[in-house]
Amino acid sequence: MLRFRSLGSGSSGNATLVEAGGPPPFRLLVDCGLGIRQLGTRLAAAGLQMADIDAIFITHEHGDHIGCARALALRHRIPVWMSQGTHAATGAPDYDGLLRLAADGEAIDLGSLQLTPFAVPHDVREPLQLSCTDGAAKLGLLTDLGHATPAVLARLQGCGALLLEANHDTELLAQSAYPAFLKRRVGGDHGHLSNQAAAAIARAVVHGGLKHLVAAHLSERNNRPELARQALAEALGCSPGDIAVADPRSGTGWLHL
Repeated sequence: MLRFRSLGSGSSGNATLVEAGGPPPFRLLVDCGLGIRQLGTRLAAAGLQMADIDAIFITHEHGDHIGCARALALRHRIPVWMSQGTHAATGAPDYDGLLRLAADGEAIDLGSLQLTPFAVPHDVREPLQLSCTDGAAKLGLLTDLGHATPAVLARLQGCGALLLEANHDTELLAQSAYPAFLKRRVGGDHGHLSNQAAAAIARAVVHGGLKHLVAAHLSERNNRPELARQALAEALGCSPGDIAVADPRSGTGWLHL
């Protein structure tokens, strides 16, 4: 069985739990962009403790993604995967033997869970996003990119669930109080996905076996859940109520594949 749960998604912090196999199940934490106390609180809401995490994968070095990863890893002796570029961008800290380097297209075998990291266009050193499978079902995790390359779309084919960035509404971003340089960064080819860009990705990868589509990393200033839901629902030909939204403070409940 494969299931996943966002613990929160947005500029205030991102973390997603992926669980496979068992008993006991293997639990992967993808990104750790929360304070360690807040992470503990959100894990408790999912019925878990920090010591229940078996591995951590960090997508890139921004604070809302890497957060307390090193403190968590050292406290509970949890191995951490990230790209060499991400590690270098954070100052190459010592992980006391727990660091594992990940690279584009190089599969990671975690027993009951297999990961395939893939490169995305984002304004950081060496960002990686993920597809995860237990051999029967596939989950795609795609946030923090300015556009989807053909290689990205290829990695997302056949997903039974997809957690997909829908960061901003283009009109709200254009009208926002953000300075011009920040608007260009967010809306650029190495920034973040608009609702319509996310919808185009959903349209390109949708198939009969897609059970869950979760809109993630919504901007609190430049987007609204109902706008993201509407854009993605139109892409899939479903009701907006069929689209889940990862809340920045509470994430989502468990979603099963």
